[in-house]
Amino acid sequence: MGESEERFLRLWGEVVDLSRAAALASWDQETVMPRAGAAARAQVAATLAGVRHAKLVAPELQEALERCAERAEPGSALAADVRLARRVLRRVRNVPERLAREKAEAAAHGHEAWAAARARADFALFRPALERLVALAREEALCVAEEGQSAYDACLDEYEPGARESEVARLFLELEGELRALVARAAGSSRRPDPTAARGDFPVEAQVAFARAALTSLGFDLARGRIDAAPHPFCTGFSRDDVRLTWRADAHDFRPAFFGLLHEGGHGLYEQGLPVEGERRPFGEAVSLGVHESQSRLWENLVGRSPAFWRWCLPRLKAALPGARTLEAERLLPLLHSVEPSLIRVEADQGTYDLHVLVRFELERALLGGTLAVADLPAAWNEGYRARLGRAPRDASEGVLQDIHWSMGAFGYFPTYTLGNLIAAQLFAAARRTLGDLDAAFARGEFAPLLGWLRENVHAHGSLLEADELVRRATGRPLSPRDYLDARTAEVREYYG
Repeated sequence: MGESEERFLRLWGEVVDLSRAAALASWDQETVMPRAGAAARAQVAATLAGVRHAKLVAPELQEALERCAERAEPGSALAADVRLARRVLRRVRNVPERLAREKAEAAAHGHEAWAAARARADFALFRPALERLVALAREEALCVAEEGQSAYDACLDEYEPGARESEVARLFLELEGELRALVARAAGSSRRPDPTAARGDFPVEAQVAFARAALTSLGFDLARGRIDAAPHPFCTGFSRDDVRLTWRADAHDFRPAFFGLLHEGGHGLYEQGLPVEGERRPFGEAVSLGVHESQSRLWENLVGRSPAFWRWCLPRLKAALPGARTLEAERLLPLLHSVEPSLIRVEADQGTYDLHVLVRFELERALLGGTLAVADLPAAWNEGYRARLGRAPRDASEGVLQDIHWSMGAFGYFPTYTLGNLIAAQLFAAARRTLGDLDAAFARGEFAPLLGWLRENVHAHGSLLEADELVRRATGRPLSPRDYLDARTAEVREYYG
């Protein structure tokens, strides 16, 4: 390694450390911080954001980066570092430090306002904070948007590099027609899943103990991770050796906790599998949120809801939770593959999940585009749910306040969930072609072959490849919704006749 590369990586590592410190402060705020600490935590977030911004725009880092660019071999890790760092620096250089600090502080205040509003089902308590967050997001988008990009494109690009609003809109148009047709077919069937098939008396501590054991079986290393309670489940990876999962539970239904932890555990497996040689380097990060989401959806849904998985899992669930002793696979599996319009995204079934995302996509496009005022957001949300899912929330807590994302200023994040669904289905189909009878392996509790395939084809690359190229190499073709729609069609055929 040359002197210029060592210098660049030292400086970049300091930026990574600041990002991790900010993430740790955010994790603490979500899990154990006293509520009275919110104002002080907002100041901490603003300070860290300002220091990080200053380091990124410093001439020393720019000079070291350009010297690396001169000697980087095409296709090398250093070339990937240069490409990725230039992208970050382009965005950061166009954002004033004042704006970076204000965004961080507004997000910290926004989270607390959202939590209080959600607890009281009162959108008015969140409205001023959200108006501030939307205004800051628009201001930042104007700073970083390239020629031909909309404000929403600039937001989306932060989470899914290279993605465009128009492309996502076309994708949703294709998905919506087929998914709504499947919902109609399920609604017209005489078969109905038993809504009580997953209910019982399930002590919360026993649920998390069982989920910990299941995650260990999948390959999640609890010596390099931990699990904590939080209002909204999430995964944070501070490094590949420090990955935090959060969860919430229902004492009378094991699904929210169990599938929530399978989902976050999928994120965690990705974080723990990132390349060790990429530690504190640009290429050592996950390539995009769509790919990240593909890992959580793959383990939660394609593995965790499969009949083969439950041949292994159900006897263990019954042994761990006395309230589960009456559960039967014949009743449980149709419920795990139900297609029933609902109100809560994180608890939605696979057949309707992307319709939930579509509503959010359209709303945040309108917010960023200036065609929807924050004051009108609850009514627009309710109308979107009536139009796409035939349901309207009873109050704001199960409507416009249910998600944490906007309280953090994360506009453009939601489409990555649907992109993750499509990528997961395509990766899973490719893994089946390569590995053979995965169902037999799952029934025996053998998940290492699938995890090994994902480690080799997804995790170990970090950001060496761009997302579309990673998917093409892993699956042999560009991303398409076909595998995903075929899987949803097969489930409706199987469980609804």
